[in-house]
Amino acid sequence: MITFAKAHAYGNDFVYVRSSDVEGAVLAALARELCDRHTGVGADGLIVYESHFAAASMQLFNADGSRAEVSGNGVRALGALLLKDDDRPDAELAVRTNAGVRRLARVGRDGIRQTFRAFMGQPAEVRTLPPVEVAGETLRPTVLTMGNPHCVLVGPLPDRARFERLGAALERHDLFPNSTNVEFVEVSAPDHLRVLIWERGVGPTSSSGTGSCAALVAAASIGSAAREAEVSAPGGTQHVEWQTDGVYLTGWAEVLFVGEWFRSLP
Repeated sequence: MITFAKAHAYGNDFVYVRSSDVEGAVLAALARELCDRHTGVGADGLIVYESHFAAASMQLFNADGSRAEVSGNGVRALGALLLKDDDRPDAELAVRTNAGVRRLARVGRDGIRQTFRAFMGQPAEVRTLPPVEVAGETLRPTVLTMGNPHCVLVGPLPDRARFERLGAALERHDLFPNSTNVEFVEVSAPDHLRVLIWERGVGPTSSSGTGSCAALVAAASIGSAAREAEVSAPGGTQHVEWQTDGVYLTGWAEVLFVGEWFRSLP
């Protein structure tokens, strides 16, 4: 038996377990079991973590068991879990991920919902690709890394069928040997973007922290958007700032419940 917590940010949900509680388990298989929407807890990902005073570390596994470097929403939801009993209005937390350290500062609280401003690091390898054939279309995506890989298409949002067709094709396109996250971005105004997200190892998600950051960076880099904007996904709106020292992401997260998992560890 292990104790787990379920938390989310804008519907992008995660199961959290302490690494000391799952020592020796096959974590990819555990992620698939816990994240299953019918026979498990149900989540977009599993986060295995440890905490030490004002610092924590985490490993992220997607719902299909694949590894991911970082999640902006997952980091903030971990902050909500670790700081849920901390009454300091300005509590801070540093989280070590496989993409580096992400720093959280709590800037608001409304019941169980906590709002954090998170330092998400510097975008890297930002470039717009030459025309590429994808699922019968010719596209010019902008690619970058936010510690994890992203492929961004700026333009009118696609309908559901096109979103699913292109999202699945781009995720595992030959251009991305380790696969990629995919964002479709419509610039409503220089300071307001609308996004649809196809998450690597998951598929459609209601929100993504790093995806919101990547959307702003891509749109700003081609001159379509400002370097600070509201980014609206189906699950809600987050605030993204691309400053000289890196990208900052502001949004809420909340812990839903704590439970016990009785199935034997894989």
